[in-house]
Amino acid sequence: MCCSNYGQLTKLTKLPKVLKENSGMALGKDSTLWFINDSGNEDILYQVNFKGKLLKELKVKNAENRDWEDLSRDLEGNLYISDLGNNANKRKDLVIYKTSNPDNEKGGKIASEKIEISYPDQKDFPPKKKNLKFDSEAIFHAGNKIYVITKNRSKPFSGKTNIYAVPDEPGKYKATLINTLETCEEASFCQITAADISPDGKKIVFLSYGRLWVYSNIKLANFSYDHVNMIDLKLNTQLESVSFLDDKTLLISDEEDKKSGRNLYLFRL
Repeated sequence: MCCSNYGQLTKLTKLPKVLKENSGMALGKDSTLWFINDSGNEDILYQVNFKGKLLKELKVKNAENRDWEDLSRDLEGNLYISDLGNNANKRKDLVIYKTSNPDNEKGGKIASEKIEISYPDQKDFPPKKKNLKFDSEAIFHAGNKIYVITKNRSKPFSGKTNIYAVPDEPGKYKATLINTLETCEEASFCQITAADISPDGKKIVFLSYGRLWVYSNIKLANFSYDHVNMIDLKLNTQLESVSFLDDKTLLISDEEDKKSGRNLYLFRL
């Protein structure tokens, strides 16, 4: 009975078993979602409806799931697959895969192009423990750029997360550092695992294992904001994905951990 308590979240459905390590989610058409799994899993996009039924699988061509960690979409429906998982901070092959609108794909495969990135402030692979700040599990798209939010693994934990920007077109880029924010000081709650921007562009949310940060009236050029609200979700599962359903409603999912997780949740701001 313990697992029926979802804190401030409302459970919508159990996700398919194939998504036990789901790590990224993006809204699709007709009340559907696209999901990915993280490292060690297939190079596949999974389409699921809000009742948890697996509708379609798309093999992503010209891609490899080294450590897929987040999904985002632009206004044209193009999808961005973040292969920026970098737990040990030693990868030199960081990439975001760009695909066309998966909702329009009739077959079982979808082509992808590479947006290869590097962090200009990373000099050592891996850096010293105090500088383990080049992992990322969170991206969002706005304008013609992809914004990368890092997952700080520094020891001792500094509570800081970097925000970088890269163009959304295929190519090889050095990411531009636009700001550094401080979330909180507890590593178990303050490492960012997902992000998204509201349809009206007025709010950006960061997710962690149990907490949510809502930034209001963002100026993306330097990631300044008028207000931030940190919300304790009262659920400390492995929350990995977040997507705006509308300007006031979030969809959130978690990975499976023993007998809990692998759920799709609703949260109203």
